[in-house]
Amino acid sequence: MMVPLANSGFLELIEVAFSYPGNEFSLQGINQHFQQGEFTAIIGANGTGKTTLGKLLAGIIKPEQGQVLIAGRDSREISLGQVGKLIGYLFQQPDRQLFTPTVREEIGFALEFNGSSPEVIKKKVNDMLDIFSLADLAGAAPYQLSAGEKQRLALAALLVNQPQFLILDEPTTGLDPVRKQKLAEVLKELQGKGIGLVVISHDLSFIRSNADRVLVMAGGGLIAA
Repeated sequence: MMVPLANSGFLELIEVAFSYPGNEFSLQGINQHFQQGEFTAIIGANGTGKTTLGKLLAGIIKPEQGQVLIAGRDSREISLGQVGKLIGYLFQQPDRQLFTPTVREEIGFALEFNGSSPEVIKKKVNDMLDIFSLADLAGAAPYQLSAGEKQRLALAALLVNQPQFLILDEPTTGLDPVRKQKLAEVLKELQGKGIGLVVISHDLSFIRSNADRVLVMAGGGLIAA
């Protein structure tokens, strides 16, 4: 039986190991916790396992050994649907999570699915359109957007649902300095509401300006910067 870390968090990694078949890459013996209301950045060279770690934390893939605990529950025992109500996950390639006919519908989909009223949906969607400078594209098809616009749309669709925790894989890709600053302001506001953040990024300037702590992926492990 695994023993939770003494300084436990909303997300916990306990002796986690994972590898892909036929690939020399592996993660081994990772112990770490992630608190709500904290901005944790994960950095490291390409191929060190940052995205894999993010998917483990989000319950998308399961560890070969050890445990990933999400709000105290083993990720193997929670469905992706249940995890989705707790954790918002931004893929490195946002095309993978955009599927509705228009930008407005994409942002409002989770709210509608969860039974929010039309008035609430309209207000929250309009807020996200404004925050992420997407108002002029509200009626556009997501597949027609630029890479940066898709990134902003995917973020808006995640944030409108107000998850308890966010895992963002390269969220500043395609964003200009003004929009990076706006993203930083949104993330800071979410922290103030007790929402935890794990941000995987190569954007060291963004990380230095915003992260509470920085962890480095190297040699199949995770260490403090």
